[in-house]
Amino acid sequence: MKRIFPTAFTVAFAVALLGAPGIQAFAQDKVVATIDGKPITEGDLAVAESEIGSDMGTMPGPQKRTSLLEFLIDNQLFAEAGEKAKLDQGPDFETRLAYLKRRALRELYFEKVIKGSVSDADARKIYDDQVKLLKPEEEVSARHILVETEEQAKELKAKLDKGADFAQLAKENSKDPGSKDDGGNLGYFGHGQMVPQFEEVVFKLKKGEVSAPVKTQFGWHLVKLEDSRTKQPPAFEIVKDRIAQSLLLQKAQKTATELRANAKIEIVDPEIKKSIDERNAMIAKQAAPSAAPSTAPAAPPADAPKDAPKP
Repeated sequence: MKRIFPTAFTVAFAVALLGAPGIQAFAQDKVVATIDGKPITEGDLAVAESEIGSDMGTMPGPQKRTSLLEFLIDNQLFAEAGEKAKLDQGPDFETRLAYLKRRALRELYFEKVIKGSVSDADARKIYDDQVKLLKPEEEVSARHILVETEEQAKELKAKLDKGADFAQLAKENSKDPGSKDDGGNLGYFGHGQMVPQFEEVVFKLKKGEVSAPVKTQFGWHLVKLEDSRTKQPPAFEIVKDRIAQSLLLQKAQKTATELRANAKIEIVDPEIKKSIDERNAMIAKQAAPSAAPSTAPAAPPADAPKDAPKP
């Protein structure tokens, strides 16, 4: 049978594993509780956390450990009750046991082999390569005062020309709820983040200079340039985990593709086979080059300037 494209499940599984806490081997597997003399250990807690920890959200550490232990206690007691009811015999149990064994091996393979193949050095190389491709980009820090009429803007500009404090006037007069309490401070921003009329003015100002009244669809602005600089890339430590997760996902997808290519996979169920064939046909069609050039306009880039301004 032809190789099947990696499924959405493969990707979803990889993403889930990326977020799952690693299961560490405990040199001294400390006992945290016993049930009829049978121990529950730190290792058991770690395995339980890898399974259900993500469902606990931001639960505090001590509370999480308590909940995990309660889960393990119930798990043990229900398992023993199942043994007494002789539910550990027969095909249903064997099927479940085989599935759980495969899942455990799958998770261990990801933890030991795939995760182990991606290092901080790999993430650093990706980071350095991307930083080299970045073009210098100017960004500015500015304050603004937003009022309803040109007359109000001119009156405030006259006060500023006589030495009034810009931040104080912004607190007292600006109609922008997002910045007025901070003296009209907009922080740093680059090209394409403000409406054109605002941006055209602010990037032409000199440091400390205040603009004449500027009209946008939001009203009338007075703009003061606080600073300008070349935008710096985020520090490696900030983006390291995100890069590493991306590398792990790529590695998981590549491994899944290789494993599928080396396996003889035959879908026997006719409905599932039809669904897979249709999906693969659609993927192949989307991947094929267009026979004729498209006349449709190109979609704007994700970071294209928006119509709505930040102020």
